[in-house]
Amino acid sequence: MTDETHSLLKDIAAAEIEKRAPEGAGHSVNAMMNVSLDVQVVLGQTRLPVAQLLSLSRGSVVELDKRIGQPLEVMINDRLVARGDLVKVGEDGLGITLTEIVKDHVPEMR
Repeated sequence: MTDETHSLLKDIAAAEIEKRAPEGAGHSVNAMMNVSLDVQVVLGQTRLPVAQLLSLSRGSVVELDKRIGQPLEVMINDRLVARGDLVKVGEDGLGITLTEIVKDHVPEMR
């Protein structure tokens, strides 16, 4: 992760925490380091008939509309903050390589 990406992600996190902080709370970056945020990486979607959905069980595979190398969206608290590419990590893992920080969604700090 580049220094610019790291800085922008810190700004996004700080803005989310500021929205939740009580009036008059301090704005120290260190105060936010242990606060949890809901981070989602949208891997894809599919449409299933209810009958097929109800027949899913452990080990079922649901095919999504994204493939390895295709762009994904990173959401923090239901807001788009970044885009990246789906990558395979090791034998069984998936990850995301960040390719773009969505600067339009980074609010100005006071």
